[in-house]
Amino acid sequence: MLPQPVVQPVGDTAILVSFGDSIDPAVFDHILALEAALLADPPPGLVETVPAYATLLLILDPLVTDGEALAAAALAVSARTTGVTAADTLHHIPMCTDADLAPDLADAADRLGLSPETLIDTHLATEFRVYMYGFAPGYAYMDGVAPALRLPRKAVPVRSRPPGTIMIAGGQCLITTLPMPTGWWVIGATRTPVLRPDDAQPFLFQPGDRVRFTRQSRTDFDAGTA
Repeated sequence: MLPQPVVQPVGDTAILVSFGDSIDPAVFDHILALEAALLADPPPGLVETVPAYATLLLILDPLVTDGEALAAAALAVSARTTGVTAADTLHHIPMCTDADLAPDLADAADRLGLSPETLIDTHLATEFRVYMYGFAPGYAYMDGVAPALRLPRKAVPVRSRPPGTIMIAGGQCLITTLPMPTGWWVIGATRTPVLRPDDAQPFLFQPGDRVRFTRQSRTDFDAGTA
């Protein structure tokens, strides 16, 4: 059974519809289905929707509606919405794990009691799901890291990892889009850009999409094969 939704105001131009505080595929399915229903027949004043792990942010036009009216409309739609998601897309992302591109691979494997090759094989066998974008443009948070590979974030972040860095922490996986520090465990890299600012659709993934990583040789990686 889904948690009862709770609505909170976010300033005077948005409301947040929350379904608990955990990562639950059934909850996320419902959030995507609710978003699709609201976009198919928008309540007056609805401007934008932003799904996340257990929430749906609804941005409104305060000259047309208010949070109370939009909340009532959203809750009514939620009550009659089934948790069936729209069609998703499976993305295959090439991944090179040479030592200079995966500086944390050996350490992470040692902490997990695995060989580096077993860590990578397990990672490649996993299907991830995109739940949300956050923190920086194009940063797609993907859940699904196998329990055998789960490590907490590092105590001290490492400075300036380049775009295309593939890293894991806890149950999540992420591909960087901008140079930045990180406390996640870096286990590989890809040439496939997730952030495409010049495209009509600037983000490669949509919430709900599935992602699998595939092994890539250093020759193909250096040749820029995406």
